[in-house]
Amino acid sequence: MGKATREAFGEALVEIGSDPKHVVLDGDLMKSNFTYLFKEAYPERFVECGIAESNMVGVAAGLALSGKVAWASSFSCFIAGRLETVRMSVGYNEANVRIAGTHAGIGIGDDGASQMALEDVAAMRALPNMAVIQPADAAETVAAVKYLADEHVGPAFLRLTRQKLDDVNGEGYTFEFGKVVKLREGSDVCVFGSGATVQEALRAADELAGDGIEACVVNVHTLAPLDAEGIVREAEHCGGKVVTVEDHNVVGGLGSAVSEAVAQAGAGARVTVLGCRDYGQSGTAEELYDAYGISAKHVAEAARALARG
Repeated sequence: MGKATREAFGEALVEIGSDPKHVVLDGDLMKSNFTYLFKEAYPERFVECGIAESNMVGVAAGLALSGKVAWASSFSCFIAGRLETVRMSVGYNEANVRIAGTHAGIGIGDDGASQMALEDVAAMRALPNMAVIQPADAAETVAAVKYLADEHVGPAFLRLTRQKLDDVNGEGYTFEFGKVVKLREGSDVCVFGSGATVQEALRAADELAGDGIEACVVNVHTLAPLDAEGIVREAEHCGGKVVTVEDHNVVGGLGSAVSEAVAQAGAGARVTVLGCRDYGQSGTAEELYDAYGISAKHVAEAARALARG
């Protein structure tokens, strides 16, 4: 088991922080979000905004419009709840703000429904110029942060986990913005995952291999702009048999994005969308992944039904 992507994010901020253009803002959650690491290294460029997320986003936009690259971090549920400010202050102004939403999805476990961001991807995907990135492990998180620090221009949303994730990418991993990553070859069924669910897809593929079913596993780390061409290519390679799995509501997230891509391409795919269809609840991450049907077991069941159908 590797690190939580929130921890890798905090460590990556320290790496990029040697460039004085970077400033970090926090909403009274620096220990949870690991932004305290940046504060310890560069206290003069750390702004504690307190429990005032709309204000934090507005201050970040102002700093970005004055020439800084501003990183604003809070729990993702609180970020999504301030969509109006994100929309106008960051999106409309095309500000160089990187919004880091941690503790995403039901994977946060015992914290319960009030802390679970299950609508954040849908909200951010709806903004025309908002890049939406959800890393699948620590290495991808570090690479995504470095990309956002050095190359990306404009608003970006980075969705991060509370829980630790498997290291799904090999040594020397290179992040390519806006491109899907095939992690496992297969032609019987294609499983698309993003963030924490990529490891579930890979575990499901191992189970399916025991049944003689070769599942292709694809990591969709960039949800906006979407690599529609890559998604259609992999779906068609598997005869249009597609499963998507996400720690997010089934409306507006990965499943919606993949379905839109294959439908608009006329690919004729059959898509099974696994994700959350209700509000969150308390429990361990493992219990909730099983209860909401996004664990490896449920991915394997859905993929098996398509492959044999």
